Amino acid sequence: MSLDYKALRASIDSLTEGETDIVALMATVACEIHHADERFDWTGFYRVTEPELLKIGPYQGGHGCLVIPFSRGVCGAAARSGQVQLVPDVDAFPGHIACASSTRSELVLPVRDRTGAVIGVLDIDSDRPDAFTEEDATELAAILDSVFAR
Repeated sequence: MSLDYKALRASIDSLTEGETDIVALMATVACEIHHADERFDWTGFYRVTEPELLKIGPYQGGHGCLVIPFSRGVCGAAARSGQVQLVPDVDAFPGHIACASSTRSELVLPVRDRTGAVIGVLDIDSDRPDAFTEEDATELAAILDSVFAR
């Protein structure tokens, strides 16, 4: 069964309407996405807190890494390049940072504000190999834009 992205987006839009606090928005989005699909083992944000550095933000799941430089890992690659990182096998990703040994695949999307600046990344881990699709990447990117770039 495919995730109902139309319903997820409607829920997130309703819950975040009128909210401008970035942390509140991230917390709500992480919670809604995490509980929308059993493939999602860890769902959370890493925020750009200083040049070339990500720090953990709101998330759902076990502990995450606290700090990730842009130069390391899947999250760093997404922040550095501004491009979605769809990784079917984390063990095959050069420089992957294993925050949780259970992670088998990962989807990381850059989060942009209304000026287009990357303000963070949304990191979704799965304990299943090859858990994510291009549809996931496209639909989740549209949700992020509707919340953070409005």
